[in-house]
Amino acid sequence: MKRDINWQLFLAIILVVASVTVYYIHYQIFRDPHHIFIFLVGDIAFVFTEVLLVSLIIHRVLAEREKRTRLEKVNMVIGAFFSEVGTRLLAYMSDYDPNLDNIRRELIISGNWSEEEFNRVKKRLEDYQYKVSIENMELSQLTDFLVEKRDFLLRLLENPNVLEHEAFTELLRSVFHLTEELAAREDIKQLPDTDRKHITTDIERVYSILVRQWLFYMKQLKDSYPYLFSFAMRTNPFDQTASPVLNSK
Repeated sequence: MKRDINWQLFLAIILVVASVTVYYIHYQIFRDPHHIFIFLVGDIAFVFTEVLLVSLIIHRVLAEREKRTRLEKVNMVIGAFFSEVGTRLLAYMSDYDPNLDNIRRELIISGNWSEEEFNRVKKRLEDYQYKVSIENMELSQLTDFLVEKRDFLLRLLENPNVLEHEAFTELLRSVFHLTEELAAREDIKQLPDTDRKHITTDIERVYSILVRQWLFYMKQLKDSYPYLFSFAMRTNPFDQTASPVLNSK
């Protein structure tokens, strides 16, 4: 840090000396200090306008462009997550939601949905009581799936772009925590009631964040990637009639 400051100070001194030298040469040639000071004052006056252009306008344009670039990278990471883990995990967990019929129809997203419709469903999901009944759930199957994807989840967590999206970061942490909890049990089929309640809490935490993040993901696809949105609609985990195969009607 100190070396950078010294280098910048050295460069500033060189530039000031060079400027003074050029002005001195100009004076030696033309012997016209009046002309020199006219342009000097004019240049100084323009500095304020230049600061306005650079700091407020150009900087804002560049910041917005950088923000869009980061958002695109985050969306790519979110898309990779749902392709590899999220959609299958959501389909599996929702099958054991005893109250799913209360919101299933609202999650059958179509290409005609407006932003108001997405906002309405988002608010509905914020008030929904997420429950998962694990009595009939094959926890060993869930464990095997998550352990298989553990390295993939870890690479996503290490991606610096993920930090740009707090809700998705929380989702990854919750899924990774559930993976570690399930993998730590030697016999996942033989658990005491207290431990089953703990596992249920972890699953419901993942489920609640996953559903809401899935809705956000679908909105992003509809707004920016219509061809990906088409496939996502045809593989909607909440639509029991969904099929990736396109059939003519």
